[in-house]
Parts: sequence; C-alpha cells; structure tokens
Amino acid sequence: MNKCIFFLFMNISLLFTSCISTQDLTYLQKKEGAVAESVISEVAFKPYRLQTNDIVSIHIKAIDPKLVSMFSTANEGTLGRTASSLYFDGFTVDDHGNIRIPVLGEMNVMGYTLDEIRLKIEDQLLAEYFKKEANIFVTVKLAGFRYTINGEVGSTGTKTLFQDKVTIMEAIANSGDITLTGNRKAVTILRQTATGSQMHDLDLTDINVMQSPYYYLQPNDYIYVKPLKQKTWGTGKTLLESFSTFVTLLSFATTTFFLLKK
Repeated sequence: MNKCIFFLFMNISLLFTSCISTQDLTYLQKKEGAVAESVISEVAFKPYRLQTNDIVSIHIKAIDPKLVSMFSTANEGTLGRTASSLYFDGFTVDDHGNIRIPVLGEMNVMGYTLDEIRLKIEDQLLAEYFKKEANIFVTVKLAGFRYTINGEVGSTGTKTLFQDKVTIMEAIANSGDITLTGNRKAVTILRQTATGSQMHDLDLTDINVMQSPYYYLQPNDYIYVKPLKQKTWGTGKTLLESFSTFVTLLSFATTTFFLLKK
C-alpha cells in the first residue's frame, strides 16, 4: 500500500511540474530588482549604421521635378511599392561599402547612418548641380526593415516591416507570437556587425529587458525562440493535457500489472 501511495504522489508531482505556469507565459513582468517606470521609458536607441548587402531607398525632390528627374530610378514615386520592387529599384551596398546613384556615381556609405548619407547627398548636389534656391529635399530610408525569425513562433521566416524602428516585441507579434511551448526567458538574437557575429539571450518575461541594447532590433537580425522542456517531455502544456497523459499512463501501467499477475 505504501508503494502505491508513493507512486501516486510521484505522478501527481510530475503532473503539476510539467504544466507551463503563467509566469513563463507573461511578458514584461515586474520582477525583483525592476527599475522604475520613468527609467524604463528612456530606452536608448542607437541609429543603425549601414553594412554590406543593405538596400537603401533614396528620393530627391525639388521645386521643379524636371531638375531632379535624372537622379531618379525608373519606378521612383510609385505608390504601393513592395519588398520585391524595393529590392530591384533600391541601392544595394556592395562589398566595398558603396552604392551607385544615377549621375552622382559611386558613394561610400559603409558605417554611415541614414541621416549622414542624406547630408552627403545634399552637399554633393548643392556643390555640383544645384543652387540653394532649388530647395533640394532628400529622403534616405532602408528599403524595409528585414529580420528572420525561427523556432517556437506562429509564423517563421524572413519578415519585412516598413518602419524605422522595430523592437523584439513587435517582431514577435508580427510573427504570430511565441507558442505555448516557446521559451520566453531565453530568446536568442544573432546580430552581424562589422567586427563579427554577436549572440545574446533576452528574457522577455522581465520588464528590465527594455533596457537591453538588443531590445531594439537592427536590420538583418536573426531571432531564435527555443522550446521549453515540457515540449520534449510530451506531458502536456496545460493541467488538462497533463492530467490526460497521467490517466493514460496510469491505465497502461494498471493493465500491464494485471496481465503480468495472471
């Protein structure tokens, strides 16, 4: 009898420990040592500096559109542009860190921010082609914010968002959220930099993650969401699933016991 009670106690313990708790599922919790809200709101964001294979969209405008038409690509100004059209019409940073702009020729942009590139183009236009009275207006943007996500999320693959800043929370939401069996406490960010690859794990259940330099993504970041141990165990994600597994195992064990006893 004592062995039966011990066996039942062990199985009940396994039943509850195999379930996924709400603490493992809730984002941005105020845990011990959490900073004040006023500090949390002051998240540092560093402007992105271009690297090879980045694609840049450049638009040049003036009072007289004819004056700047020679600097434009064939489909510039077309509404409803897609990621594929921006790939073909944008300016790709080559292995030497240069882009080729009509008339202006090659321009080195490696390691520059978008604002710095805009100022470079404006200065060259005013120095070589236009006067200040032309009211040159230059816009420089990335041709979509691309990132790749894999692992325990609703939708994996390479995604493109048409916005300047993207947080890890926005990227995950855009990918169908992390599944119940995904580990929100160890989301890996793989980032390519000029000095090599960097890898970092983020705990998305902790509100302090908003202070991390990896909270804001950079273009071409790779995100991997690891599975929880419960998925490997196969005991169930909820109490009901775990209980069903427990009942099945108990029924199998009982049947086997009586068959062997005969």
